[in-house]
This record gives sequence, structure tokens and C-alpha cells, in this order.
Amino acid sequence: MKSSQSTRKLSRSFYRRELLQVAQNLLGKILVKVDGKNFLSGKIVEVEAYHGDFDKAAHSYRGKTERTKIMFEEGGYLYVYFTYGAHHCCNVVTGKKGQGTAVLIRAVEPLTGIEKMIKNRFGRKLKNEKEIFNLTNGPGKTCKSFGINRKHSGTDLTGDEIFILEGDKIKSKDIGISKRIGISKSVELPWRFFIKDNPYLSRK
Repeated sequence: MKSSQSTRKLSRSFYRRELLQVAQNLLGKILVKVDGKNFLSGKIVEVEAYHGDFDKAAHSYRGKTERTKIMFEEGGYLYVYFTYGAHHCCNVVTGKKGQGTAVLIRAVEPLTGIEKMIKNRFGRKLKNEKEIFNLTNGPGKTCKSFGINRKHSGTDLTGDEIFILEGDKIKSKDIGISKRIGISKSVELPWRFFIKDNPYLSRK
């Protein structure tokens, strides 16, 4: 399913709102990375929220460090970290300066620049049509497909390299809510939000 591409970039005020509101409102929005002549984009279909005040799974829970200082900026910056010695994950910083809140982009539905994404992700052509659904159905897969790594941490999302555009408005009845995936702390928080039945979800 293709999204209606918008050219309107999300403003700083969108990101400076309350964490869970931003997390749910990011669903249906369009993540964009401009890479030379390549315009890579995908509809955000799955996210997770993290709050440093009381959420032990948040990187900001133990306070500001050199690694996490970007999480304490005002909303509208990209926080990228490297995990398991293999994967980059990108997060949207939210709220006011000093709060330490962010939203992990868990999965997107690819829209444009798909051939470049395939090259970034697999280094080869697809083996079959179904393999397309394995392209961006996870946070590490999304970053690899978009070519996002730690050097992009701190990127201003109101700038021109990586940004988010208005997209489809997702109705509340179409938003699924569950506990977050792959964490061992604060597991009770129902802070994973996703577009129901989307084929690019990291977990069905």
C-alpha cells in the first residue's frame, strides 16, 4: 500500500509535545533521508516510546552521558545508537530540553528509493518478491536500508538531510498497542504502537 506523499515537513512544535502523543502521531508519517541524488522514504508503521524519568529500559534513565546527551535536547533531533555489535537504531527525540524522552522507529513501509534501500540492506538483488517484506521490518533493518548510522546522531529533523513529512493520518481504531520488544526492564509498559495488519511490522 502506497502512502500519499506530502511535502510538508514536521515542525519543531510537533516533536516538543508529550512522548506518547508524539509516538502515536508518528505512525503514518514519512521518514526521509536525502543521500546524494537518492531520496529514500518510508511510512513509519511501528514505534516504541522511552522515558528517562522512570523507564529503566530508556538509555536516558541513568542520566546524561556523552552517548545519550542528544536525548536531552528539545524534541526534533535524531538519536542513533549501536547495539549488539551489529545494528544501528534511530530514535526521534521528543519533549522539552532536559526531559530525556525519545521514540524508537521500529519499522517502516518503503516508498521511494527502494532499489537503493535493497542495495544498502542486502548488497544484492532480491531473491524473491516476498523478501521485500524483510527489508525494513525492524529497527536495525530500517537503519541499514536507509544508510543511517552513529554519524547521523544529533541530526536536526527540521533540516534537509534526514526529516519526517506529513503522511497518512492513522485512525485510533487502526493503531495497535502492546508491550515493547526485546527489553528486560520496565517490560510492563504498553509503549509499542503500530499500524494494525501492516506487512512490514517487526512482529505480527
